[in-house]
Amino acid sequence: MRISCPLCGARDLREFTYLGDDTYLARPELGDADGYDAYLHLRDNPAGETLELWYHGLGCGAWLRVRRDTRSHEIIDVALARAEGAA
Repeated sequence: MRISCPLCGARDLREFTYLGDDTYLARPELGDADGYDAYLHLRDNPAGETLELWYHGLGCGAWLRVRRDTRSHEIIDVALARAEGAA
């Protein structure tokens, strides 16, 4: 699988680290123990289109939001996470 980094162009998957679903960006308030437990441990596992966070650690170091179909691994869209108000 190749991911097209907006800064570096198409790169091999091995240059990236998968963080998880982009809901990781919505961290619960400090002191919300139940919300934080769910944030850390409860994840959906959808079949189909998802929005994920990837880190280009062996490249430019950018955080990316990758829209991907989990059934076919097709990359639909890639954008910088910071440019969308995240990370």
